Amino acid sequence: MRLGKRVLLLSMAAVLAIGAAGCGGKKDDVITITNVSYDPTRELYERYNDMFEQYYKEQYGQDIKVIQSHGGSGSQARSVVEGCNADVVTLALEHDIDLISANGLIDKGWIDEFDKDSAPYTSTIVFLVRKGNAKDIKDWNDLVKNDVEVITPDPKSSGGACWNFLAALAYARTTYSDEADIWQFMKKLYQNVSVMDSGARGSTTTFVENGKGDVLIAWENEAIATLREYPEDYEIVNPSVSILAQPSVAVVDDNAKHNGTESVSTEYLKYLYSDDAQRLEAESGYRPTNEKILAEYADVFDLDIKQWTIDDFGGWDKAYEDFFDDGAKFDEIYDY
Repeated sequence: MRLGKRVLLLSMAAVLAIGAAGCGGKKDDVITITNVSYDPTRELYERYNDMFEQYYKEQYGQDIKVIQSHGGSGSQARSVVEGCNADVVTLALEHDIDLISANGLIDKGWIDEFDKDSAPYTSTIVFLVRKGNAKDIKDWNDLVKNDVEVITPDPKSSGGACWNFLAALAYARTTYSDEADIWQFMKKLYQNVSVMDSGARGSTTTFVENGKGDVLIAWENEAIATLREYPEDYEIVNPSVSILAQPSVAVVDDNAKHNGTESVSTEYLKYLYSDDAQRLEAESGYRPTNEKILAEYADVFDLDIKQWTIDDFGGWDKAYEDFFDDGAKFDEIYDY
């Protein structure tokens, strides 16, 4: 067993303890809501929260405060189920919100509450390499070369990691017709993973701050943010095939009702679709769902990447059953 490959930055208990510190609870005179989100959205919501607090004050004459909590998307969903007092969740994938809904905290039909399947922005999966691209990485097939060290997080705790896996599988199914060849490719890819963190931001830290790996399989927004911060040190490589990644948002109805924050929580998520917020999302490296605003940022995003969707894998329930549940395909191909 290659236990060294499964590097977790924190134990699950520590992750939940940290998450709980940002999970809200007792509310003061100012209306306070808590947004439990996934790793790479920290900077986006720092800016958005300021924007929304100002908008809400101007619109309704009421001061509000937004608390944000971040971690691996799957871990964050479990923290809400286990008692984190989130008013809203903005997680990496629909399946994580379905988990909270299945435990009675979010009303059924949440995906239809907001536009675009309650996904106000999207992303895709790209590669981040070091300046000069010494290993000449151009597409997914380069990631299975013997001398290439790959960094990607763990699908058991990270929503981004699930998208990474599915993007790679989309390429394999585009390239190979034989199932044996498809899974041989996937096995070789994950054999090349040297560090598997619990969340996408942890993987970015491993690659950027700790200098591990030749290539980071990353959210496009995370790669864009890194490139902006270190323009002389990194490059983005856009693969020929990727996936339409749709982070999902929902009001945690049971908590919001108890906290008396249903109205402001709904407004908080609804405002993500406003023109101002959509431009902020684009500036933060996320693809706005407003097509006209997305077109304004055509120089930022590669709109020609062939993108599969989760529906190509039968939806999230089927994807988890086939790939991510205990004993499913990921466990078969990855030697812990």
